[in-house]
Amino acid sequence: SVTANGSDSKKLRVEDSMDSPPSRVIHIRKLPNEVSETEVIALGLPFGKVTNILMLKGKNQAFLELGTEEAAVTMVNYYTAVTPQVRNVPVFIQYSNHKELKTDSALNQRAQAVLQAVSAVQEGGSPSSDTAGDSILSPAPSPVLRIIIDNMFYPVTLDVLQQIFSKFGTVMKIITFTKNNQFQALLQFSDPVNAQQAKLSLDGQNIYNSCCTLRIDFSKLVNLNVKYNNDKSRDYTRPELPAGDGQPPVDPSMAAALSKDSTSLLGAISPLSAAAAAAAAAGRVALSGHSGGGGVLLASNLNDEVSVYGDVQRVKILYNKKDSALIQMADGNQAQLAMSHLNGQKMYGKIIRVTLSKHQTVQLPREGLDDQGLTKDFTNSPLHRFKKPGSKNFQNIFPPSATLHLSNVRDDVTEEDLRLLFSNSGGTVKAFKFFQDRKMALLQMSTVEEAIQALIDLHNYDMGRGHRLRVSFSKSTI
Repeated sequence: SVTANGSDSKKLRVEDSMDSPPSRVIHIRKLPNEVSETEVIALGLPFGKVTNILMLKGKNQAFLELGTEEAAVTMVNYYTAVTPQVRNVPVFIQYSNHKELKTDSALNQRAQAVLQAVSAVQEGGSPSSDTAGDSILSPAPSPVLRIIIDNMFYPVTLDVLQQIFSKFGTVMKIITFTKNNQFQALLQFSDPVNAQQAKLSLDGQNIYNSCCTLRIDFSKLVNLNVKYNNDKSRDYTRPELPAGDGQPPVDPSMAAALSKDSTSLLGAISPLSAAAAAAAAAGRVALSGHSGGGGVLLASNLNDEVSVYGDVQRVKILYNKKDSALIQMADGNQAQLAMSHLNGQKMYGKIIRVTLSKHQTVQLPREGLDDQGLTKDFTNSPLHRFKKPGSKNFQNIFPPSATLHLSNVRDDVTEEDLRLLFSNSGGTVKAFKFFQDRKMALLQMSTVEEAIQALIDLHNYDMGRGHRLRVSFSKSTI
Protein backbone atom coordinates (compact mmCIF):
# COMPACT_ATOMS: atom_id res chain seq x y z
CA SER A 1 0.00 0.00 0.00
CA VAL A 2 1.02 3.62 -0.29
CA THR A 3 0.44 6.61 1.95
CA ALA A 4 0.43 10.05 0.41
CA ASN A 5 -1.29 13.39 0.41
CA GLY A 6 -2.15 15.85 -2.32
CA SER A 7 0.94 18.01 -1.92
CA ASP A 8 3.77 15.70 -0.86
CA SER A 9 4.59 13.91 -4.10
CA LYS A 10 7.87 12.53 -2.74
CA LYS A 11 5.98 9.81 -0.88
CA LEU A 12 4.43 8.52 -4.09
CA ARG A 13 6.01 7.28 -7.29
CA VAL A 14 3.91 9.07 -9.89
CA GLU A 15 5.71 7.71 -12.94
CA ASP A 16 4.20 4.26 -13.00
CA SER A 17 5.26 1.86 -15.71
CA MET A 18 3.12 1.45 -18.81
CA ASP A 19 3.67 -2.28 -18.40
CA SER A 20 2.41 -2.50 -14.82
CA PRO A 21 0.24 -5.56 -14.08
CA PRO A 22 -3.48 -5.02 -13.49
CA SER A 23 -4.30 -3.19 -10.29
CA ARG A 24 -7.48 -1.65 -8.95
CA VAL A 25 -5.51 1.61 -8.58
CA ILE A 26 -5.53 3.62 -11.80
CA HIS A 27 -2.90 6.27 -12.56
CA ILE A 28 -4.21 9.25 -14.57
CA ARG A 29 -1.76 11.71 -16.14
CA LYS A 30 -1.79 15.01 -18.06
CA LEU A 31 -4.96 16.32 -16.43
CA PRO A 32 -5.89 19.95 -17.15
CA ASN A 33 -4.83 22.48 -14.51
CA GLU A 34 -8.28 23.31 -13.13
CA VAL A 35 -9.61 19.76 -13.00
CA SER A 36 -11.93 18.92 -10.11
CA GLU A 37 -12.18 15.75 -8.05
CA THR A 38 -15.67 15.33 -9.48
CA GLU A 39 -14.39 15.07 -13.02
CA VAL A 40 -11.66 12.57 -12.13
CA ILE A 41 -14.10 10.34 -10.26
CA ALA A 42 -16.45 10.47 -13.23
CA LEU A 43 -13.81 8.73 -15.36
CA GLY A 44 -14.11 5.61 -13.24
CA LEU A 45 -17.74 5.80 -12.22
CA PRO A 46 -19.24 4.01 -15.24
CA PHE A 47 -17.13 0.93 -14.54
CA GLY A 48 -17.93 0.34 -10.89
CA LYS A 49 -17.62 1.68 -7.36
CA VAL A 50 -14.85 4.24 -6.79
CA THR A 51 -13.36 3.64 -3.34
CA ASN A 52 -10.55 6.21 -3.09
CA ILE A 53 -8.98 9.13 -4.89
CA LEU A 54 -5.72 11.04 -4.60
CA MET A 55 -5.22 14.32 -6.45
CA LEU A 56 -1.71 15.54 -7.32
CA LYS A 57 -2.75 18.83 -8.88
CA GLY A 58 0.78 20.20 -8.92
CA LYS A 59 1.76 17.40 -11.27
CA ASN A 60 -1.54 17.31 -13.19
CA GLN A 61 -1.99 13.71 -12.07
CA ALA A 62 -4.37 11.66 -9.98
CA PHE A 63 -4.81 8.14 -8.61
CA LEU A 64 -8.21 6.49 -8.62
CA GLU A 65 -8.95 3.33 -6.67
CA LEU A 66 -11.82 1.14 -7.85
CA GLY A 67 -13.67 -1.41 -5.77
CA THR A 68 -12.39 -4.41 -7.70
CA GLU A 69 -9.52 -5.24 -10.01
CA GLU A 70 -12.08 -6.45 -12.56
CA ALA A 71 -13.64 -2.98 -12.70
CA ALA A 72 -10.19 -1.43 -13.17
CA VAL A 73 -9.38 -3.84 -16.01
CA THR A 74 -12.66 -2.96 -17.73
CA MET A 75 -11.88 0.74 -17.35
CA VAL A 76 -8.35 0.50 -18.76
CA ASN A 77 -9.47 -1.71 -21.64
CA TYR A 78 -12.24 0.73 -22.55
CA TYR A 79 -10.00 3.78 -22.46
CA THR A 80 -7.35 1.97 -24.48
CA ALA A 81 -9.83 1.92 -27.36
CA VAL A 82 -11.47 5.29 -26.64
CA THR A 83 -9.21 8.19 -25.63
CA PRO A 84 -10.56 9.67 -22.38
CA GLN A 85 -11.03 13.43 -22.22
CA VAL A 86 -11.41 15.78 -19.28
CA ARG A 87 -12.51 19.32 -20.16
CA ASN A 88 -11.88 18.41 -23.79
CA VAL A 89 -8.22 17.58 -23.04
CA PRO A 90 -6.96 14.03 -23.77
CA VAL A 91 -5.65 12.35 -20.62
CA PHE A 92 -3.61 9.18 -20.16
CA ILE A 93 -4.76 6.22 -18.07
CA GLN A 94 -2.75 3.18 -16.97
CA TYR A 95 -2.46 0.72 -14.10
CA SER A 96 -0.56 1.90 -11.05
CA ASN A 97 2.19 -0.13 -9.38
CA HIS A 98 0.28 0.40 -6.15
CA LYS A 99 -2.36 -2.10 -5.11
CA GLU A 100 -4.29 0.26 -2.86
CA LEU A 101 -4.37 3.88 -1.75
CA LYS A 102 -4.12 5.06 1.83
CA THR A 103 -4.63 8.79 1.85
CA ASP A 104 -4.27 11.27 4.66
CA SER A 105 -7.90 12.29 5.03
CA ALA A 106 -6.99 15.57 6.72
CA LEU A 107 -4.87 16.68 3.78
CA ASN A 108 -7.08 15.09 1.15
CA GLN A 109 -10.30 16.28 2.78
CA ARG A 110 -12.03 17.76 -0.28
CA ALA A 111 -11.47 14.66 -2.39
CA GLN A 112 -12.80 12.46 0.40
CA ALA A 113 -15.91 14.63 0.77
CA VAL A 114 -16.64 14.29 -2.94
CA LEU A 115 -16.06 10.55 -2.72
CA GLN A 116 -18.55 10.27 0.16
CA ALA A 117 -21.12 12.08 -1.96
CA VAL A 118 -20.53 9.59 -4.76
CA SER A 119 -20.92 6.65 -2.41
CA ALA A 120 -24.20 8.04 -1.10
CA VAL A 121 -25.59 8.37 -4.60
CA GLN A 122 -24.34 4.94 -5.68
CA GLU A 123 -25.99 3.32 -2.67
CA GLY A 124 -29.31 4.97 -3.33
CA GLY A 125 -29.03 7.74 -0.77
CA SER A 126 -28.43 11.42 -1.24
CA PRO A 127 -25.29 13.42 -0.58
CA SER A 128 -25.18 15.58 2.53
CA SER A 129 -25.87 19.29 2.09
CA ASP A 130 -22.24 20.33 2.53
CA THR A 131 -21.14 18.22 -0.43
CA ALA A 132 -24.18 18.69 -2.65
CA GLY A 133 -22.27 21.11 -4.84
CA ASP A 134 -19.95 18.28 -5.84
CA SER A 135 -22.61 15.62 -6.26
CA ILE A 136 -22.00 13.04 -8.96
CA LEU A 137 -24.32 10.93 -11.03
CA SER A 138 -24.58 7.20 -10.64
CA PRO A 139 -23.55 5.10 -13.66
CA ALA A 140 -25.15 6.36 -16.84
CA PRO A 141 -28.65 4.88 -17.27
CA SER A 142 -28.94 5.85 -20.94
CA PRO A 143 -26.91 7.03 -23.93
CA VAL A 144 -29.61 9.68 -24.52
CA LEU A 145 -29.35 13.11 -22.93
CA ARG A 146 -32.16 15.59 -22.53
CA ILE A 147 -30.95 19.15 -23.02
CA ILE A 148 -32.81 22.34 -22.12
CA ILE A 149 -31.43 25.71 -23.21
CA ASP A 150 -32.12 28.45 -20.66
CA ASN A 151 -31.68 32.17 -21.28
CA MET A 152 -31.67 31.58 -25.03
CA PHE A 153 -30.75 34.95 -26.53
CA TYR A 154 -29.12 33.40 -29.60
CA PRO A 155 -30.36 30.55 -31.79
CA VAL A 156 -28.86 27.12 -31.10
CA THR A 157 -28.76 24.89 -34.16
CA LEU A 158 -28.34 21.16 -34.63
CA ASP A 159 -24.84 21.76 -35.93
CA VAL A 160 -23.88 23.74 -32.82
CA LEU A 161 -25.10 20.94 -30.55
CA GLN A 162 -23.37 18.28 -32.62
CA GLN A 163 -20.09 20.16 -32.60
CA ILE A 164 -20.18 20.75 -28.85
CA PHE A 165 -21.18 17.24 -27.77
CA SER A 166 -19.13 15.27 -30.31
CA LYS A 167 -16.00 16.12 -28.30
CA PHE A 168 -17.19 13.51 -25.79
CA GLY A 169 -17.98 10.71 -28.22
CA THR A 170 -19.91 9.80 -31.33
CA VAL A 171 -23.20 11.69 -31.60
CA MET A 172 -25.64 9.44 -33.42
CA LYS A 173 -28.96 11.31 -33.36
CA ILE A 174 -30.40 14.67 -32.31
CA ILE A 175 -34.01 15.80 -32.07
CA THR A 176 -34.90 19.40 -31.19
CA PHE A 177 -38.31 20.68 -30.14
CA THR A 178 -40.03 23.35 -28.05
CA LYS A 179 -41.82 22.38 -24.86
CA ASN A 180 -43.19 24.68 -22.15
CA ASN A 181 -41.89 27.59 -24.25
CA GLN A 182 -38.34 26.27 -23.92
CA PHE A 183 -35.99 25.03 -26.62
CA GLN A 184 -35.05 21.43 -25.86
CA ALA A 185 -33.14 18.62 -27.50
CA LEU A 186 -32.67 14.90 -27.19
CA LEU A 187 -29.16 13.78 -28.10
CA GLN A 188 -28.06 10.16 -28.41
CA PHE A 189 -24.45 9.01 -28.02
CA SER A 190 -23.17 5.65 -29.16
CA ASP A 191 -22.24 4.78 -25.57
CA PRO A 192 -23.69 5.73 -22.14
CA VAL A 193 -20.15 6.44 -20.91
CA ASN A 194 -19.89 9.30 -23.40
CA ALA A 195 -23.27 10.64 -22.29
CA GLN A 196 -22.09 10.63 -18.68
CA GLN A 197 -18.88 12.50 -19.51
CA ALA A 198 -20.77 15.10 -21.57
CA LYS A 199 -23.33 15.66 -18.85
CA LEU A 200 -20.73 16.11 -16.15
CA SER A 201 -18.62 18.51 -18.21
CA LEU A 202 -21.35 20.60 -19.86
CA ASP A 203 -24.26 20.79 -17.44
CA GLY A 204 -24.64 24.38 -16.31
CA GLN A 205 -22.23 25.87 -18.83
CA ASN A 206 -23.06 28.67 -21.27
CA ILE A 207 -22.73 28.24 -25.02
CA TYR A 208 -22.34 31.98 -25.47
CA ASN A 209 -21.33 34.69 -23.03
CA SER A 210 -23.87 34.87 -20.17
CA CYS A 211 -26.61 33.13 -22.13
CA CYS A 212 -27.75 29.87 -23.76
CA THR A 213 -27.19 27.88 -20.57
CA LEU A 214 -27.18 24.09 -20.93
CA ARG A 215 -29.32 22.11 -18.49
CA ILE A 216 -28.63 18.43 -19.03
CA ASP A 217 -30.14 15.26 -17.60
CA PHE A 218 -30.44 11.67 -18.75
CA SER A 219 -33.52 10.84 -20.79
CA LYS A 220 -35.69 7.87 -19.93
CA LEU A 221 -35.39 6.91 -23.60
CA VAL A 222 -32.55 4.62 -24.60
CA ASN A 223 -32.91 5.04 -28.36
CA LEU A 224 -34.20 7.83 -30.60
CA ASN A 225 -36.23 7.13 -33.71
CA VAL A 226 -35.56 9.96 -36.16
CA LYS A 227 -37.77 10.11 -39.24
CA TYR A 228 -36.33 13.14 -41.03
CA ASN A 229 -32.97 14.81 -41.54
CA ASN A 230 -33.68 18.54 -41.44
CA ASP A 231 -33.02 21.57 -39.26
CA LYS A 232 -35.09 20.03 -36.41
CA SER A 233 -33.78 16.47 -36.32
CA ARG A 234 -30.87 14.46 -37.63
CA ASP A 235 -29.80 10.82 -37.70
CA TYR A 236 -26.08 10.91 -38.44
CA THR A 237 -26.08 7.14 -39.04
CA ARG A 238 -28.68 7.43 -41.83
CA PRO A 239 -27.83 10.32 -44.19
CA GLU A 240 -30.34 9.00 -46.72
CA LEU A 241 -33.38 10.01 -44.65
CA PRO A 242 -35.76 12.51 -46.32
CA ALA A 243 -36.05 16.11 -45.21
CA GLY A 244 -39.77 15.63 -44.47
CA ASP A 245 -42.72 17.88 -45.14
CA GLY A 246 -43.08 19.78 -41.89
CA GLN A 247 -44.42 16.84 -39.89
CA PRO A 248 -43.14 16.35 -36.33
CA PRO A 249 -39.71 14.68 -36.44
CA VAL A 250 -40.43 12.53 -33.39
CA ASP A 251 -41.94 9.13 -34.03
CA PRO A 252 -45.46 8.88 -32.51
CA SER A 253 -44.43 5.81 -30.53
CA MET A 254 -42.02 8.02 -28.59
CA ALA A 255 -44.58 10.66 -27.64
CA ALA A 256 -45.61 9.03 -24.37
CA ALA A 257 -42.02 8.53 -23.29
CA LEU A 258 -41.18 12.12 -24.18
CA SER A 259 -44.03 13.48 -22.11
CA LYS A 260 -42.81 11.48 -19.12
CA ASP A 261 -39.20 12.62 -19.49
CA SER A 262 -38.08 14.69 -16.55
CA THR A 263 -38.31 18.43 -17.19
CA SER A 264 -36.43 19.45 -14.07
CA LEU A 265 -32.65 19.33 -14.28
CA LEU A 266 -29.95 19.12 -11.65
CA GLY A 267 -28.65 22.58 -12.53
CA ALA A 268 -25.12 23.83 -12.66
CA ILE A 269 -22.83 21.65 -10.54
CA SER A 270 -19.64 21.75 -12.58
CA PRO A 271 -17.68 25.00 -12.43
CA LEU A 272 -16.21 26.42 -15.59
CA SER A 273 -12.51 25.90 -15.99
CA ALA A 274 -10.38 29.02 -15.78
CA ALA A 275 -9.81 28.89 -19.52
CA ALA A 276 -13.49 28.47 -20.28
CA ALA A 277 -14.43 31.24 -17.87
CA ALA A 278 -11.91 33.54 -19.52
CA ALA A 279 -13.33 32.69 -22.91
CA ALA A 280 -16.86 33.35 -21.68
CA ALA A 281 -15.80 36.67 -20.17
CA ALA A 282 -14.32 37.58 -23.53
CA GLY A 283 -17.63 36.87 -25.22
CA ARG A 284 -16.42 33.73 -26.90
CA VAL A 285 -18.10 30.36 -27.09
CA ALA A 286 -17.08 28.62 -23.91
CA LEU A 287 -17.55 25.07 -25.06
CA SER A 288 -15.59 22.58 -27.07
CA GLY A 289 -15.32 22.68 -30.81
CA HIS A 290 -15.57 26.44 -31.13
CA SER A 291 -12.06 27.65 -30.60
CA GLY A 292 -9.11 27.87 -32.90
CA GLY A 293 -9.62 27.44 -36.64
CA GLY A 294 -12.74 27.29 -38.71
CA GLY A 295 -13.12 31.07 -38.65
CA VAL A 296 -13.93 31.48 -42.36
CA LEU A 297 -17.46 32.13 -43.59
CA LEU A 298 -18.86 31.78 -47.10
CA ALA A 299 -21.38 34.59 -47.47
CA SER A 300 -23.70 35.80 -50.20
CA ASN A 301 -25.03 39.38 -50.35
CA LEU A 302 -23.12 40.21 -47.18
CA ASN A 303 -21.39 43.47 -46.33
CA ASP A 304 -18.92 44.03 -43.49
CA GLU A 305 -21.69 44.58 -40.92
CA VAL A 306 -20.64 41.09 -39.88
CA SER A 307 -18.09 42.93 -37.71
CA VAL A 308 -20.90 43.47 -35.21
CA TYR A 309 -20.30 39.82 -34.23
CA GLY A 310 -16.53 39.76 -34.36
CA ASP A 311 -13.45 41.26 -35.94
CA VAL A 312 -13.22 40.74 -39.70
CA GLN A 313 -9.63 39.87 -40.60
CA ARG A 314 -9.82 39.37 -44.37
CA VAL A 315 -12.44 39.46 -47.12
CA LYS A 316 -12.17 37.82 -50.52
CA ILE A 317 -14.88 38.42 -53.13
CA LEU A 318 -15.22 35.35 -55.34
CA TYR A 319 -13.96 36.03 -58.87
CA ASN A 320 -16.67 34.05 -60.64
CA LYS A 321 -19.45 34.98 -58.21
CA LYS A 322 -19.19 38.62 -57.27
CA ASP A 323 -22.19 38.54 -54.92
CA SER A 324 -20.42 36.02 -52.67
CA ALA A 325 -17.32 36.30 -50.49
CA LEU A 326 -15.10 34.46 -48.07
CA ILE A 327 -14.89 36.33 -44.76
CA GLN A 328 -12.24 35.42 -42.22
CA MET A 329 -13.15 36.23 -38.61
CA ALA A 330 -10.72 36.41 -35.71
CA ASP A 331 -11.65 32.88 -34.62
CA GLY A 332 -14.18 30.10 -35.06
CA ASN A 333 -16.32 31.39 -32.20
CA GLN A 334 -16.92 34.69 -33.94
CA ALA A 335 -17.62 32.91 -37.23
CA GLN A 336 -20.24 30.71 -35.58
CA LEU A 337 -21.84 33.72 -33.91
CA ALA A 338 -21.96 35.71 -37.14
CA MET A 339 -23.44 32.77 -39.03
CA SER A 340 -26.15 32.10 -36.44
CA HIS A 341 -27.23 35.76 -36.40
CA LEU A 342 -26.92 36.71 -40.05
CA ASN A 343 -27.93 33.66 -42.06
CA GLY A 344 -31.43 34.26 -43.40
CA GLN A 345 -31.50 38.00 -42.72
CA LYS A 346 -32.67 40.33 -45.50
CA MET A 347 -30.38 42.99 -46.94
CA TYR A 348 -30.45 44.89 -50.22
CA GLY A 349 -33.74 43.14 -50.92
CA LYS A 350 -32.11 39.70 -50.85
CA ILE A 351 -31.74 36.99 -48.25
CA ILE A 352 -28.22 36.71 -46.83
CA ARG A 353 -26.84 33.17 -46.88
CA VAL A 354 -23.97 32.44 -44.50
CA THR A 355 -22.30 29.07 -43.99
CA LEU A 356 -18.99 27.90 -42.54
CA SER A 357 -16.36 27.50 -45.23
CA LYS A 358 -14.06 24.52 -45.62
CA HIS A 359 -11.15 27.00 -45.76
CA GLN A 360 -9.29 27.73 -42.54
CA THR A 361 -7.92 31.08 -43.73
CA VAL A 362 -8.40 33.54 -46.56
CA GLN A 363 -5.17 33.62 -48.53
CA LEU A 364 -3.78 36.97 -49.62
CA PRO A 365 -2.80 37.21 -53.31
CA ARG A 366 0.80 36.33 -54.05
CA GLU A 367 3.19 39.25 -54.22
CA GLY A 368 3.05 40.89 -57.62
CA LEU A 369 -0.27 39.25 -58.51
CA ASP A 370 -3.17 41.62 -59.19
CA ASP A 371 -6.47 40.12 -58.01
CA GLN A 372 -8.38 43.26 -59.08
CA GLY A 373 -8.89 44.37 -55.50
CA LEU A 374 -11.06 41.36 -54.64
CA THR A 375 -9.08 40.51 -51.48
CA LYS A 376 -8.57 42.93 -48.60
CA ASP A 377 -6.74 42.53 -45.31
CA PHE A 378 -8.39 44.19 -42.28
CA THR A 379 -6.13 42.63 -39.64
CA ASN A 380 -4.92 45.99 -38.35
CA SER A 381 -8.17 47.87 -38.81
CA PRO A 382 -8.87 50.48 -36.09
CA LEU A 383 -12.58 49.59 -36.34
CA HIS A 384 -12.27 46.21 -34.61
CA ARG A 385 -14.68 46.06 -31.67
CA PHE A 386 -13.42 42.95 -29.92
CA LYS A 387 -9.65 43.25 -29.68
CA LYS A 388 -9.65 44.10 -25.98
CA PRO A 389 -10.30 41.07 -23.72
CA GLY A 390 -13.23 41.62 -21.38
CA SER A 391 -14.53 44.58 -23.40
CA LYS A 392 -18.14 45.57 -22.73
CA ASN A 393 -18.74 45.09 -26.46
CA PHE A 394 -18.84 41.34 -25.79
CA GLN A 395 -21.83 41.84 -23.49
CA ASN A 396 -23.83 43.66 -26.15
CA ILE A 397 -23.98 41.16 -28.99
CA PHE A 398 -27.56 40.64 -30.14
CA PRO A 399 -29.33 39.39 -33.27
CA PRO A 400 -30.28 41.97 -35.92
CA SER A 401 -33.25 43.99 -34.72
CA ALA A 402 -35.11 47.14 -35.72
CA THR A 403 -33.82 48.88 -32.57
CA LEU A 404 -30.27 50.21 -32.65
CA HIS A 405 -28.06 51.12 -29.71
CA LEU A 406 -26.05 54.31 -30.23
CA SER A 407 -23.07 55.23 -28.09
CA ASN A 408 -20.27 57.79 -28.04
CA VAL A 409 -22.81 60.49 -28.92
CA ARG A 410 -21.43 64.02 -28.72
CA ASP A 411 -22.99 65.99 -25.88
CA ASP A 412 -24.33 68.80 -28.08
CA VAL A 413 -26.02 66.48 -30.61
CA THR A 414 -29.83 66.57 -30.39
CA GLU A 415 -32.53 63.98 -31.01
CA GLU A 416 -33.47 65.85 -34.20
CA ASP A 417 -29.87 65.62 -35.45
CA LEU A 418 -29.81 61.86 -34.99
CA ARG A 419 -33.29 61.31 -36.44
CA LEU A 420 -32.24 63.24 -39.56
CA LEU A 421 -28.94 61.38 -39.83
CA PHE A 422 -30.59 57.95 -39.71
CA SER A 423 -33.48 58.98 -41.99
CA ASN A 424 -30.90 59.88 -44.62
CA SER A 425 -29.73 56.24 -44.66
CA GLY A 426 -32.92 55.39 -46.53
CA GLY A 427 -35.22 54.33 -43.72
CA THR A 428 -37.82 55.69 -41.34
CA VAL A 429 -37.09 56.43 -37.69
CA LYS A 430 -40.07 55.18 -35.70
CA ALA A 431 -38.93 55.99 -32.17
CA PHE A 432 -36.04 57.51 -30.26
CA LYS A 433 -34.92 57.61 -26.64
CA PHE A 434 -31.85 59.17 -25.01
CA PHE A 435 -30.21 57.49 -22.03
CA GLN A 436 -29.88 59.67 -18.94
CA ASP A 437 -26.30 60.74 -19.67
CA ARG A 438 -27.21 61.53 -23.31
CA LYS A 439 -24.02 59.80 -24.48
CA MET A 440 -26.10 56.79 -25.52
CA ALA A 441 -29.52 56.35 -27.12
CA LEU A 442 -31.94 53.84 -28.59
CA LEU A 443 -33.23 54.45 -32.10
CA GLN A 444 -35.88 52.28 -33.76
CA MET A 445 -36.14 51.92 -37.52
CA SER A 446 -39.32 50.68 -39.19
CA THR A 447 -37.81 47.32 -40.25
CA VAL A 448 -34.85 45.10 -39.39
CA GLU A 449 -33.55 45.51 -42.96
CA GLU A 450 -33.51 49.30 -42.55
CA ALA A 451 -31.68 48.94 -39.25
CA ILE A 452 -29.04 46.72 -40.87
CA GLN A 453 -28.52 49.27 -43.62
CA ALA A 454 -28.30 52.13 -41.12
CA LEU A 455 -25.72 50.25 -39.06
CA ILE A 456 -23.60 49.63 -42.18
CA ASP A 457 -23.80 53.28 -43.21
CA LEU A 458 -23.39 55.00 -39.85
CA HIS A 459 -21.25 52.86 -37.53
CA ASN A 460 -18.02 54.84 -36.99
CA TYR A 461 -19.65 57.99 -38.41
CA ASP A 462 -17.47 61.02 -37.70
CA MET A 463 -19.49 63.36 -35.50
CA GLY A 464 -16.62 65.80 -35.12
CA ARG A 465 -14.35 66.71 -32.18
CA GLY A 466 -12.98 63.18 -32.03
CA HIS A 467 -16.36 61.47 -31.59
CA ARG A 468 -17.02 58.41 -33.73
CA LEU A 469 -20.57 57.10 -33.48
CA ARG A 470 -20.85 53.48 -32.32
CA VAL A 471 -23.87 51.56 -33.60
CA SER A 472 -24.99 48.06 -32.62
CA PHE A 473 -28.19 46.05 -32.47
CA SER A 474 -30.20 46.23 -29.25
CA LYS A 475 -32.29 43.63 -27.46
CA SER A 476 -34.48 46.43 -26.07
CA THR A 477 -37.50 48.09 -27.61
CA ILE A 478 -38.74 51.63 -27.22
